[in-house]
Amino acid sequence: MFSNTTDLDLRLIRVFLAVVDARGITAAEASLGVRQSTISTQLSALETRLGFKLCERGRGGFRLTSKGERFAASARTLLAATTDFVAQVREMDRKLVGTLALGLIGQAPLTENTRLAEAIGAFRKRDQAVRFTLTVAPSQALEEGLVNKQLDLAMGYFWHRVPGLSYTPLFAERQEIFCGRGHPLFHSRKTVSLEDLQGFDWVWRSYPVPEEQLPLTQRHVTATADNIEAATILILSGGHLGYLPAHHAEPLERRGLLRAVGRDSFGFDVPFHLVMKRASLERPVVKAFCEDVLKAFGVKNAHP
Repeated sequence: MFSNTTDLDLRLIRVFLAVVDARGITAAEASLGVRQSTISTQLSALETRLGFKLCERGRGGFRLTSKGERFAASARTLLAATTDFVAQVREMDRKLVGTLALGLIGQAPLTENTRLAEAIGAFRKRDQAVRFTLTVAPSQALEEGLVNKQLDLAMGYFWHRVPGLSYTPLFAERQEIFCGRGHPLFHSRKTVSLEDLQGFDWVWRSYPVPEEQLPLTQRHVTATADNIEAATILILSGGHLGYLPAHHAEPLERRGLLRAVGRDSFGFDVPFHLVMKRASLERPVVKAFCEDVLKAFGVKNAHP
């Protein structure tokens, strides 16, 4: 009866799974590099060790028994765990080991995403064996993830400051007012005034944007959006004015679908930050990756 696992058992299990994957002893002969008679003997030895029959084999073809099907599934789990164990042991002498959970707000400029990719590439060249997870979520969800220790770091636009979190500026994203082809201002060539802006419907963010300082005494907001894609659709409809990141709107501008309104007068910059819990730098993995991010973004003498 099968009560413990030996090296021989593991070898026999691998032979068995090779036969299962090949759907027969004859087909498994080439992959295993041994004769059919040897494979058959090995399968019989495994069945004797287990105390039950794994498969029907002979002139009628190859077929797993019900117990054989269940054993095959369990055997794959065992071998996968063994492979993972070996990989972990091999990496134990690495300087940086563990996991790194990074949260992103999404829709960042391509140039800035390229910088982040450079940071990840630089980190991968370190003496490390780290598993990355990347999550895209709204700012509030990212901050909650940091507080709840579901995330190690986050990058994005954050309009308030959560106690216990550290915010390091990385870059600024330009926000500009846009209208769609069907909007009255789309084909207008006159200089747009504050009064003009006040006379049209707006789409507005469902979250605060304190950097916007446009001195409108009254803004006629008839739509709200909690993300850039939704705001873009409403603006493209021609029924609303609204702010969009300049890099996001640029391809639509080139296609003649959007037009910037008062680009030199009404735009503003939104700061993006690298955020983490203040105690996170005690983890060597987080500290090393933070160094690579700040270097990629050209941020000097920063101490998150």
